[in-house]
Amino acid sequence: MEQVTLCAHKRVGAGTRPSRRLRREGMVPGVVYGRGTDAVPVAVDGRDLYTVLHTDAGLNALINVEVEGGDTVLAVARELQYHPVRGDITHLDFIKVSLDEVIEADVALNFVGTPPGVTEEGGFVEMIANSILIEALPTAIPSSISISIDELRIGDTLKVSDLPEIEGVVYIDDVDRPLVTVLAPRELEEELPTEAELEEGEEIEAELEEGAAEESVESEEG
Repeated sequence: MEQVTLCAHKRVGAGTRPSRRLRREGMVPGVVYGRGTDAVPVAVDGRDLYTVLHTDAGLNALINVEVEGGDTVLAVARELQYHPVRGDITHLDFIKVSLDEVIEADVALNFVGTPPGVTEEGGFVEMIANSILIEALPTAIPSSISISIDELRIGDTLKVSDLPEIEGVVYIDDVDRPLVTVLAPRELEEELPTEAELEEGEEIEAELEEGAAEESVESEEG
């Protein structure tokens, strides 16, 4: 997996106000830490961070974090926090990694093909999971994992145990965890009324109107 570089400035001051000021300046506060490394509060340029996290590796990108006045740390981005409205990153952790030690990673799933349960039987695909938790060396983490759904019929389900074997990758999630299924067409919650039922309803409505008219006449005569 390709490594990318990100410059980080040491962050002075902690708390909400300094963090807000940094965000107004287009910076994202974070922390660099890991085995054998003291926690270092940092801030990175928001645009640079966006670029780093939008390579093919996504959130599993290997990042050389160049800390201002310090060492360069090979890390992965974790514990990302997002603005509830704008969706941009408001804080994150850079966790130090080693190329010869396995780490956990959440990898996107890519469902390939169109099931006969849809094209021939009129069902629809329900995506139960869009990612999978794995364990691998940092350089062995795939950008995504593809699995074919070309043979699924209504009622069929693919599970973690159906995922392809990838050298150096261990699936951590339960082997029986469902990932995708094909369901039968949704039935109408209420059946449409038949023609006979419509006619019967019209007759009842006419009788009610006639009765109301007679009551009105009797009231006027009285």
